[in-house]
Amino acid sequence: MRDSARICRPRRQLSFENQPWSAVLGDTDLLVTLAFALGAAGIGAMGAAFLRQSLVLGYIVAGLAIGPHTPGFVVDVPAVEDLADIGIVLLMFAIGVQLSFSDLRRVGRVAVLGGGLQVAATIAVVYAVGIAVGFGRLESLFFGAVISNSSSTVLSKVLSERGDVDSVHGRISLAWSTVQDFGTVAMVVILTTLANGSTGTLAVDLAKALGLAALFLVLVIPPGLFLLPRFFERISARGNVEVFTLAAASIALGVAYLAEVFGISVALGAFVGGILVGRSDVSHEVESRLAPMRDLFAGLFFVSVGMLIDPDIVVENLWLVGVTVVLIVVVKGAMSGMITLAFGYRGRTAVLTGAILAQSAEFSFLLARLGTELDAISADVFGLMLAGAAISIVLAPAVFAGAQPIGRLVERRLPLPPLADLPDEVVRGDLSDHAILCGYGRVGRVVHEAIRQQAIGVVVIEQDAGAVASLREQGVAVLQGSASNPVILERAGIAQARILIAAIPDPLSIRRIVEVAREANAEIDIVVRTHSQAERRHIEGQGADEAVVGELELALEMSRHTLRHFGMADAPAELLLRKVRAKSQGE
Repeated sequence: MRDSARICRPRRQLSFENQPWSAVLGDTDLLVTLAFALGAAGIGAMGAAFLRQSLVLGYIVAGLAIGPHTPGFVVDVPAVEDLADIGIVLLMFAIGVQLSFSDLRRVGRVAVLGGGLQVAATIAVVYAVGIAVGFGRLESLFFGAVISNSSSTVLSKVLSERGDVDSVHGRISLAWSTVQDFGTVAMVVILTTLANGSTGTLAVDLAKALGLAALFLVLVIPPGLFLLPRFFERISARGNVEVFTLAAASIALGVAYLAEVFGISVALGAFVGGILVGRSDVSHEVESRLAPMRDLFAGLFFVSVGMLIDPDIVVENLWLVGVTVVLIVVVKGAMSGMITLAFGYRGRTAVLTGAILAQSAEFSFLLARLGTELDAISADVFGLMLAGAAISIVLAPAVFAGAQPIGRLVERRLPLPPLADLPDEVVRGDLSDHAILCGYGRVGRVVHEAIRQQAIGVVVIEQDAGAVASLREQGVAVLQGSASNPVILERAGIAQARILIAAIPDPLSIRRIVEVAREANAEIDIVVRTHSQAERRHIEGQGADEAVVGELELALEMSRHTLRHFGMADAPAELLLRKVRAKSQGE
């Protein structure tokens, strides 16, 4: 391996002089840099989506392609990194908004204590390996921190594809990743202090940094918990989307700036701001409004990470890349599984929990880039970290699938633990002749209320975690996940159900739901929501018994009210409206 000192090479910049567009754009280097970076990010994302991989991988490959270590043009790396800082703030803010404290409460000890133990043990083991292969002490600490984290985005995707979001191992792993997120924020503060502090005053510097972080939390959290939810509720009540979006972005960037004033990481500030906003009833609205900006700038962040990777170093040290992958997939996965088993869970649950956590996270890339900015890790180590992390993300679905038979084998060999697992959220096997409601939004809520008023058995399928938690508190049978997933529909009892109501607005998902439901139960009645006559005809031709066009039914109800106002009796008005409906539907 090369000398672990930081490798500094002159950066080849994309020259904008004497280019055809320079006469038109003038001194707009940032604009052209942004155009090239976003174009590369878009191409990389499309390639990753086509290959059914995480978009993060597509962004990193795009950054590698336009970075200084590969042939072709090279964009202005510092400019992209400056834009990427906004992506870090928005990404951390969004993660804070999405944190589910209800998941932590539901699985309790195994997430909080087990997750914390896993992070500490992983850092210790990886630190020892790093020292053994020749890394510096600080490099080894960063190496352990990078590997200790798992991506909630990746594990949510893998769990959703298999219909396991509501399983015991699914709940544990999602809550576990929340604990890892908190641990990462603490590590940002600690590692930054270790990198910047002098040896003689290290204890004082660390105490000062932790004290400033604690002071920031004390000053921000109490007023934030009281003011921010009310602030966003007032903004939301005015119904102005632009003002709401600007307010959300301002809060995210403002809290991050306040953290920097205190001398701590902007990432920590944004994360705390997201947690505060996440306590509001309109947190999902905040998240949805910021999502486009977050995705745009977060993409630039991962592109900037890819620019820093030197493929020559990775190729020359493939064995170390292999060691990194083994540490992430095998060591961290086995460690997580054994900790879960030690907390009294069944063998299969422990194996699957370890398998789903055996990958790296967005925070891993953030910590790795932080290490390069602080000159704490060399270019060699940086490239090895990211290559191993990226490979673990690619392997995540296969690792989880391969763990299924291992879990069953362990279950047969080990005696049942003294503590029972949490019950899986599956529908009781004796439920039949019931309704399945897909979607619990504005339309689904009304349908659900009407069904429950008649004491009809109903199973709700919903993706939003907040809505799922609320329904469970009411004692409603609910499954979290996509209704287009055959596994989810099977667990909802599609084969025994009398009717399926698809109340979601996504036409592509509805088409898939109809296809899966009709294949599983040829006799089931299917009613769906659509937004056009063309879509209604298509979906009914595909197998739906009735497709309700929302705008048409709204117009008919308004017409009914108008006719009554002018004195028309209900019977002739109903006959007239039937004719209007038939004419509108082309019947």
